[in-house]
Amino acid sequence: MAGRRFSAQTLSLLSALEQDATGWRHGYELAKKTGLQSGTLYPVLIRLADRGLVEACWEDEQPAGRPRRHLYRLTPDGFAAARAALSEARSRRHRTGIAAVRRPARANEA
Repeated sequence: MAGRRFSAQTLSLLSALEQDATGWRHGYELAKKTGLQSGTLYPVLIRLADRGLVEACWEDEQPAGRPRRHLYRLTPDGFAAARAALSEARSRRHRTGIAAVRRPARANEA
């Protein structure tokens, strides 16, 4: 995954998953945490699972009154990729932020 850049939505999801890398999270919880709509969230989860960065399973038991939920968590490779991508994104934002603050002085400015 070195050199791969992720979308802002994927970075948001990776960040949410990385906060508790060993814990299982259900989609609704991830949607609330990231603000992503299901039409964005689930395709990203599927792509990450296809790449081996996220693993998924069903809840063990069906709670009364609702169907079982699919649960997600980062794989070890996913955790490493999330850490690297999030670090790169923070570094890129920092560099961009500094560049935006620094601007060439105009000739008429003192």
